[in-house]
Formats: sequence, C-alpha cells, structure tokens
Amino acid sequence: MTATVWGHREVEDFLIAEAALLDSWELDAWFELFAEGATYEVPQAAAPEDASPETSLFYIADDYFRLGQRVRRLKNPEAHSEFPRSVCVRVVSNVRIVKTEGNRAHVEAVFVTYRSKNEITDIFPGHHRYILETRDDGLRIVSKRSTLALNNLRPQGRVSIIL
Repeated sequence: MTATVWGHREVEDFLIAEAALLDSWELDAWFELFAEGATYEVPQAAAPEDASPETSLFYIADDYFRLGQRVRRLKNPEAHSEFPRSVCVRVVSNVRIVKTEGNRAHVEAVFVTYRSKNEITDIFPGHHRYILETRDDGLRIVSKRSTLALNNLRPQGRVSIIL
C-alpha cells in the first residue's frame, strides 16, 4: 500500500460537509460517510480523555450497526425526542491532522453545535477526534468521538441529536 498525502484543505472540507449533512437532516448521506465497522462515541461530560465505553458511562457508544439503527430511529416520526426535529447549526473549526499512518489520519477539530427546539436554544461545545481513511471512493470515517467541553449537561439535560 502506498502512503497517502493528507491535505489539510481536503480534510477540513470533509468535516464541514459532514456538519452540513447533519444540519440539513440528510442522515442517510451522513451515515454513508462511515466505513463499515466504524464507531461513534460521545463520552459523559467531564470524562477523562482516555475514557473507554467498556469501563465508563458514555452518552453514545455506537458500533456501525447501532449507528445505523440510530439514524433510522431519528428519521422516524415516532422518535419523540426529535419529532418535530430540532433546528441545528454546527460550526467546525481548528481542524488539525495530528497523525498519519498510510491511508489513515487521526484528526482533531473543535465544534459548537447550536440546537433549537421548543423555543429553547442549547449550545454543545466540544472537540471531535476522528480516524479517517482514504478509499477509492473518497474519505470515510473509521471512528468519531465527540467530547463535550462541559462539566455537566445542565441546562441541556440530554444529547438527543448527533453532534
């Protein structure tokens, strides 16, 4: 396998496109960004960086199958936590390629997700950690961990959206 040259602009554009898919509620297209076998995790607020879903509480600890189920549930009108769905705006910034290994890159980014529902706007700040992989058909997410930069979830109360 030949080494892949990772361009910052390509990675940043990919993360911004991912956020746009979520903002526009194109959940099936968003799910297609994930490689088969991928994971999506959101550790508990104030969890240590090295927290593991095997030993710590996570708000979300989805393998590829469970992530697909989450997408289907969110699109279902009977999913009361998101029907009617929230209006969200995601901002992604400070994108850094931390490490590369062949066709994989470890990427970090800062995010702020604004969620508006029932006349209340919640703000979810934090950082994403990705492992991205290049394939013949483009970049794919191998893992995504969204860590909230909060001590707790007050006043938000819960995470019912995809960060």
